[in-house]
Amino acid sequence: MVEGSMTQGAGQVPAVRTDTVRDFRVPAYVHQAGQEPAADPGQDAAQGELPEGYTPTQRDLPVINRGDTVQVHVTPAGEPTGTANGLGPLYVVGDVHGYLDELIAALLEKGLIDEEGDWAAGNARLWFLGDFTDRGPDGIGVIDLVMRLSAQAAAAGGYCKALMGNHELLLLGAKRFGDTPVNSGAGTATFQAAWLLNGGQKSDMDRLQDVHLQWMSRLDAIELEDDHLLVHSDALTYLEYGDSIEAVNDTIREALTRNDADECWDLFRKFTKRFAFRDDGSQAVQQLLGTYGGRRIVHGHSPIPYLLGEVGSEDGEDSAPQVEGPHVYAEGLAIAMDGGVTMAGKLLVCQLPLDK
Repeated sequence: MVEGSMTQGAGQVPAVRTDTVRDFRVPAYVHQAGQEPAADPGQDAAQGELPEGYTPTQRDLPVINRGDTVQVHVTPAGEPTGTANGLGPLYVVGDVHGYLDELIAALLEKGLIDEEGDWAAGNARLWFLGDFTDRGPDGIGVIDLVMRLSAQAAAAGGYCKALMGNHELLLLGAKRFGDTPVNSGAGTATFQAAWLLNGGQKSDMDRLQDVHLQWMSRLDAIELEDDHLLVHSDALTYLEYGDSIEAVNDTIREALTRNDADECWDLFRKFTKRFAFRDDGSQAVQQLLGTYGGRRIVHGHSPIPYLLGEVGSEDGEDSAPQVEGPHVYAEGLAIAMDGGVTMAGKLLVCQLPLDK
C-alpha cells in the first residue's frame, strides 16, 4: 500500500558523511535562472570483456522552497511477484554514488538478490537511474555488481539495466581527456578538475578498466517501461538530442563515439541541469511525456532533501528530512528517486507503479 503525505524535516541530527563535503558547494560560476550551470572545474586500463548475457541499455544545488512535493511511503515488497501481462515486476534504483554496502542492503531487502549478492528475482525487471560512482567509497564495485546482476537476471528470464547519469559522463571524460582544456561556456575547464571537484575517487580511477568504460559509454539515456518514462536528470536536456527515445539514445552514443572533448563536455554540462519539474514544472514534465510517451516520469539526480527545501549543514548542526521513500510532485506526474545517500539520506529501491 502506498501512502502520500507532506513530510516535514525530522528533528534529529543526521550523520553527515565526511567524504561528501564538496557535494553541494556553490560553483565557480554561479547558476542563474535560465542559464546552463557550469563547473569550475586519465590513465591506461586493462583490457576486459562484457560478461555473457549482459544487456546494455551533477551539482551545486541551491536550496529551494518547499513546493508541492509529496513524500511517498512504500511498504517493503518482499519476494517479487509476476504481473498480469506476464512480465516480472518493475523496480527502479536511485543514485548510488559508490555506496556499495547500502545498495546491497537495499536490493536484499526487496528480495532482488540473495545473501551471496546474486540475482534472486527471477523474471523481475530492475532499472538503475544512473550515477554509480563518485563521492562514495566504491563506485567500481557498484558497476561490477550491476554488470554481474545484468548477466544473472538475463539468464533467469528477467533483466537488470541502467541509464546514463551525469557522473558516468564525468568519469568517462576524466579518463579520456584528463587535463585537456575544454570550452566550458564560462572560461576554460578540464574534465579532470571537474571530476575531482564533484567527488571523484582516486580508488575508482585506479581500478577503472576498459570493460567499465565500454559499459558506461553504451548506456541508454532514456527508456519507457510500463508507462513510466525513466531518465536520470530532472531536466529538458533530452529534447535537444532527438524527438524519440531511440533518437536520443543513438545521438548520445554517437557523440561519445566521436571522442571530442568539447562535445563530451557540452553533453556532461547539459546533463547537470536540474529542477525543471519543481514549482510549476508540470508543463515541463508534460512536454517530455508528450514527446517520448508515458504517463509519469521517474528521475534521479536531484536529491529529495533539496527538493523538499530542507537540508542539513556540512557540520551536522542542522536537521535534514528523513527520506523513507520516493517523492511524487509536479501534480503527480514526476517521481524523484535520489534519496540523498551522499548526505546521510537513503538509497532508494522501489517497485513501480507506486499506487499499486
